[in-house]
Amino acid sequence: MADAAPPAPPAGRRLPWHPAAAPLAVLVAGTAGAGYLWFTDPHEAGHLLPQCPFRFVTGLLCPACGGTRMTYDLMHGHFTAAWLDNRALLLAAPFALALWGRWTVEGLRGRSWRPRIAPWAQVLILVAAVAWTVARNLV
Repeated sequence: MADAAPPAPPAGRRLPWHPAAAPLAVLVAGTAGAGYLWFTDPHEAGHLLPQCPFRFVTGLLCPACGGTRMTYDLMHGHFTAAWLDNRALLLAAPFALALWGRWTVEGLRGRSWRPRIAPWAQVLILVAAVAWTVARNLV
């Protein structure tokens, strides 16, 4: 039952944390990472930035490879460079931000929220990610 709502806690019992805790923690971690990235150009070698584990093991680009460079370029207003770093991730970013925004708003309202993505949409996302991986490694 992929569309079933998460079980509610028994009557009179509260969750151990506020529903907004997780999305706000993601905001804090993302802000800290963006702050570090602002001053660290990933286009230059020698910086302390995480390496893609998929690329480390296989030598191939994963669907998200270039995401750090893309984020750096977006933060500095280099939209063409961001497009060249990772087109698919750049196009997907607004949807991810919208999901995070909804998660945050619902959490601040005191409600738990989990996105429900139809199985056909999950398959479409997976096929698109695999196609993008193959295409960018062939060029």
